[in-house]
Amino acid sequence: MKLEPSCRGFCNCYFCEMLKLQKNTLYFLCALAAMLVYSCEGMFNKVEEKEPLARVDDTFLYKEDVASFIRDDMTDEDSTIFVTNYINNWASKQLLLSKSKINLPDEKLAEFDRLVSDYRADLYTRAYIEALVNQSQDTAVTKSQLEEFYEREKENFKLNEKLVQLRFVGMSNQFLDRDGVEDRIKKWDDSDKRYLDSIAVQFKKIHFNDSIWVSATRVIEEIPPLTRSNEETHLKKSQFFELQDSLEVYLGLVTNVLEVNETAPFDYVEPDIKQLILNRRRLNYVKKLETEIIDEAIKKNEFEVYDKEN
Repeated sequence: MKLEPSCRGFCNCYFCEMLKLQKNTLYFLCALAAMLVYSCEGMFNKVEEKEPLARVDDTFLYKEDVASFIRDDMTDEDSTIFVTNYINNWASKQLLLSKSKINLPDEKLAEFDRLVSDYRADLYTRAYIEALVNQSQDTAVTKSQLEEFYEREKENFKLNEKLVQLRFVGMSNQFLDRDGVEDRIKKWDDSDKRYLDSIAVQFKKIHFNDSIWVSATRVIEEIPPLTRSNEETHLKKSQFFELQDSLEVYLGLVTNVLEVNETAPFDYVEPDIKQLILNRRRLNYVKKLETEIIDEAIKKNEFEVYDKEN
């Protein structure tokens, strides 16, 4: 039998099949090696070395630790000065820390470690509890709930500062119709209110809502000629006042007054009552949460208290 000098075309002989298999295996191994090299290069390229700025013993300060503190509006000189100061402060703290660990008594170091551990635990648990509270707490408080709370605990709402209801205007010393404004402030019927509203742009300051309670401190802040020394004279019920300084004149009428230790009106303390109700809800929720967490841990055998030996 004569063997063909070469196999051409789609030959299915044993030798050609083996040759094809060897070539395919070689191609696969080459491709796999290339993929591994590329993958390793990719992995190594992703590892970026941090750029150190300073070192104290085995502790390093890196450029990225300081970068977030550099503001965009800083000049190059400002940023250089800032980084230098930051490095020096960091080094000082690290060196003092190192010295303290060497020179402080072991019991003191142990105490500080406990404090740090407790503080870290408090931060974590407080943040977690706050998230749970914000997620589940009902912040809706009805008017009837506010009023019920006020009536039940009215004795706790004693004033520590005088409150007044008043209306006043502040105007330039050169204002021409001062007497007309005074008459309308005193009469205060609907036509007077409409008129004063219509010329309000001519006033320096206005306060026409005499149904709300305002602290004496706030009134004094708004009317400079009014002071603590003359407050008793001018901030009296049904008292009209005319006060003047070098620039402005203030005309006003006090319609009502509540003195220190009197019961605060509901409208004045309503925001505080709402906050008190929400705070109590929060405390109750946290207590309930702590109880449920302990009960669940006991059921799951995650928490156990051992009997003390007598």
